[in-house]
Amino acid sequence: MNIEDIAGRLDRLEAIQAIEILKARYVRACDRKQPAAVRACFTDDARIDFEGFPLFTDPDAFVAIFEQWGCQPHIVDMHHLNNAIVEVTGPDTARARFDLFFFQIDMQARRHTQLAVDYDDDLRRVDGEWRIARSVSRRMSMLVRDLGEDELERVTIAARSDEPGPAAAPR
Repeated sequence: MNIEDIAGRLDRLEAIQAIEILKARYVRACDRKQPAAVRACFTDDARIDFEGFPLFTDPDAFVAIFEQWGCQPHIVDMHHLNNAIVEVTGPDTARARFDLFFFQIDMQARRHTQLAVDYDDDLRRVDGEWRIARSVSRRMSMLVRDLGEDELERVTIAARSDEPGPAAAPR
């Protein structure tokens, strides 16, 4: 093995670690209601295609919806990433898959939502920093429980997804 091979392997390992850290930074910023930190995770031309949401071709529009819906004092979000699979596809490009366990407490609606989500991301290195250029998420399962006036929880949705049939193809 020569020095160029070792340097290439090291660069690939560093890229994989940086991408995993980027995705962790993204979900931590979501949980902590930090819109500027969420926005910093995306390229300026990012496409964001999350099942159940409109297609975003402008990350600023995505962050505006995040602020409106997620950055509310009665909403508590918890994102837990698992099963990272990162493939470096070029000197400044990569593709990553992550599983996500998401749990939300909506204290106003008295609702708990639990999701299993599949993330499929394309990433690009911009000015030496990895950013998400395309993010597609599809629900694998959904569990919604409402807390009644009698303080008893009732399951209102228990399904693979809240859309019939297989998940829609990325837009």
